Amino acid sequence: MITLDYRNADISVVGQNHGLDIASEFTRYKSRIAEIIADLNKRKDKPGQWLQWMNLGYNEETLWYVKEYASLVRNRFENILVLGIGGSALGGLAVTEALLKPYWNLLTPEQRDNFPRIFFLDNIDPDTVSGLLHILDLKKTLVNVITKSGSTAETMSQFMVIKNLMKEKLGDDYRKHIVATTDRQTGVLRQISEQEGYKTFVVPDDVGGRFSVFSAVGLLPFALVGIDIDEIMNGIKDMDLALKNTDINENIAAQNALIQFLMDTKKEKHLSVMMPYSSRLKYVSDWYVQLWAESLGKNVDNNGNAVNVGQTPIKALGATDQHSQIQLYNEGPNDKIINFIRVENFDTTVDIPRIFEYTGIGYLGGKTMNDLLNAEADSTKVSLSDYERPSVTITMPKINGYYLAQLLYMFEVQTAIAGELYNINAFNQPGVEQSKNYTYALMGRAGYEDSAQMLQAKMSHI
Repeated sequence: MITLDYRNADISVVGQNHGLDIASEFTRYKSRIAEIIADLNKRKDKPGQWLQWMNLGYNEETLWYVKEYASLVRNRFENILVLGIGGSALGGLAVTEALLKPYWNLLTPEQRDNFPRIFFLDNIDPDTVSGLLHILDLKKTLVNVITKSGSTAETMSQFMVIKNLMKEKLGDDYRKHIVATTDRQTGVLRQISEQEGYKTFVVPDDVGGRFSVFSAVGLLPFALVGIDIDEIMNGIKDMDLALKNTDINENIAAQNALIQFLMDTKKEKHLSVMMPYSSRLKYVSDWYVQLWAESLGKNVDNNGNAVNVGQTPIKALGATDQHSQIQLYNEGPNDKIINFIRVENFDTTVDIPRIFEYTGIGYLGGKTMNDLLNAEADSTKVSLSDYERPSVTITMPKINGYYLAQLLYMFEVQTAIAGELYNINAFNQPGVEQSKNYTYALMGRAGYEDSAQMLQAKMSHI
C-alpha cells in the first residue's frame, strides 16, 4: 500500500510555532474522525449526498461495458480526442500521463502496441484548438465528448466545431467517430446523442466532476489506450477497505485530512503545496488542485455562517521546482504545508557514467538518476525542516495503475473528511456556477437576458 509519513509536520521536528503535536491531536480528534468515517460510509448510498464516487471501484457493469467497447473499436482509430474541462479532463490527463509510456504520442504505432495516441482538449483557446485540428486526421480519430449537464459552454463549443468538421469530411459515418459521456437521462448532450445515434456512456448520478475519474469519464479513455483498468479498480477497492477503518491511527486519509485542517486553522498554513518527485505524476498535482480548491473553498458552513474557508492548493514538481519555488518556501512566509509524493522504484534505471572524475561533478559518476532524484526529495524535505517548514510525504512503491488508484482515491476520501472537519459542503461549487451563469448571459443564452443587462452595466464601470 502507499504510505504517509507525517513526522516532518510534528513539533519534534519543526518546533512548537509551526508544528503539531500530532499524537495528541490524533487522540483529541479520535472520536470525531471515527464519526466522520462511519457517517460518510453510511451516507454514500443515499441519493443526494454526492457520495456515489465511493462506490465506483465496485461498478462491474461499467467496467464490462467500457472493456467491451474498447475491444470493439480496437485498431480502428489512430487518435483519441477527449473533449472536456475540469473534472472531465484533469483525471484523464493525470492517469494517462502517469501510466502510458513517456512521450506516448511521439512513439510509433508499434511502440504503442498499436494503441492510439490520446489528446485532451481542455480549453477554448482558439489558437490551441485550431492548431490541434490542423495536425489531427479526423477520419482516423475517435472523439470522446464529456459533460454531465451537456451544457458546458467550453466543451460543447469544441464539440460543435469538431462535429461540423467531421460531418464535412466523413459524411454520415461521422457518428461512428463520436462517443459521448453524459447524464443517463437528461441534458443537451443526451438529447443530441439520442437524436444522432452516438454511442454513449454515463456520468453517474451523485458524482461530481472532480470525483468522477473512476467512472466512465476516466475509465473509457484509459481502456481505449490500453491501460489496465482492472488493476485500477483493484487499487481502489483495496484502498477503500483500508480507509473504512475508523481508527485515525490506521487511516492515512483521515491523518492527512486532519493535519492539513489543523495546519490551516491553528498554524496559519493557508497554502497546500502538492509536489511529486516524478514527471509522470505532474498532472496529479493539477488534479489535486481542483479537488482541494473546489471542494473546500466555501464562504458559508453547513449552519449558514460566513466562514470563507479553504487552503489554497499550489502545484509543484520535484526536482524542477527546487530551482523555482523552494527559495520562497524556505525563506518566504511560513504559511505553507508541503505534500511530497515519492516513488520508491522507477520502471527504469539510468546510470550516470564515471566521467569528468577530475572535476567537481565527478562524485555523480557511478550513481543513478534514480538515486539523485530521491536524494533531492529527501534533502528538500530536511532543508524545509531546518527552516521550520512543515511537510508530509506520501510514498508509492512504484507507478502503476494499482498504486496510482490508491493515491487518487486516498485524496478523494481525504477531501471528504476535511470537508466535514471544516463543517462545509465539499460537493457543491456555487462560486463556479455564478461565473458560468455570467458567461451564459454574455454569450446570449435564452433565459439570461436580465443578467446580461446587469452585467453590461457592471462592466461599463469596471
